[in-house]
Amino acid sequence: MFTVDKMDDLSLIVGAAKTAGAIGLKYFRKDPEVWIKGESSPVSEADLAIDVYLKEYLCSQRPDYGWLSEESEDDLARLSKKRVFIVDPIDGTRGFLEETENWVVSIAIVEDGRPLCGVLYGPVLKRLYIAEQGKGAFCNAKKISVGSYQSLEEGLFVVPARIAKSINDSLSERMQRARYVHSLAYRLALIAEGEFAGAIVRPSAKDWDLAAADLILEEAGGALLGRHGNVLNYNTKSAEHDWLSATGPKLQSPLNKVLTQALNQAMEQS
Repeated sequence: MFTVDKMDDLSLIVGAAKTAGAIGLKYFRKDPEVWIKGESSPVSEADLAIDVYLKEYLCSQRPDYGWLSEESEDDLARLSKKRVFIVDPIDGTRGFLEETENWVVSIAIVEDGRPLCGVLYGPVLKRLYIAEQGKGAFCNAKKISVGSYQSLEEGLFVVPARIAKSINDSLSERMQRARYVHSLAYRLALIAEGEFAGAIVRPSAKDWDLAAADLILEEAGGALLGRHGNVLNYNTKSAEHDWLSATGPKLQSPLNKVLTQALNQAMEQS
């Protein structure tokens, strides 16, 4: 049996995510204290408690790795590190506070801009998603893959309200809307296992929302792409991303085209 100092990276973050989930459950449905950061983003004492645990534990096990978390002050020293932890203590804090099951702990290890391994753990969902570069994606130890959707008229899509009207009113494709899921990372995981066909992601997503889910989706046969069809780079000076699309291989080009047309129309109408 491995001792902690010999644990591989994936095992390390899986164990950390499970412990973090257990910490979250201590506050779940127990009226945790909440603050508002920025203009309207909530953060709870559960987010902060998980962040403290993950930073102390993971950085003690890998002191040469950098650190980027939604709930930690950003230290740009991470840019000089070969490997970096990218963490969201609770992805889907609003769902957590509304006492729904749709929140996950998200942890990725990134090297040279791309995730090497990633974990999403939903303790209420009872789902553990894991992926390692080149080794496939799994949910609760079962290998997962994106759905075999052939057109935008098949399956369910997560489409932001801001551009949904442009898509439905002006384009030939009639994309069916998926149910709302608070956690962006979990939405992407649902694409990875074929429950959703795809998603369009607003330009408010940050590294910590995306890095682990990006790898899970990629290893499941899909892709999270920028507006110009580019894969995403993580651990850059800015953690913020532009409009994105996520789906399986057959729909990558059609979905990106829909996004581009809808944004162009929205700009013309503004």
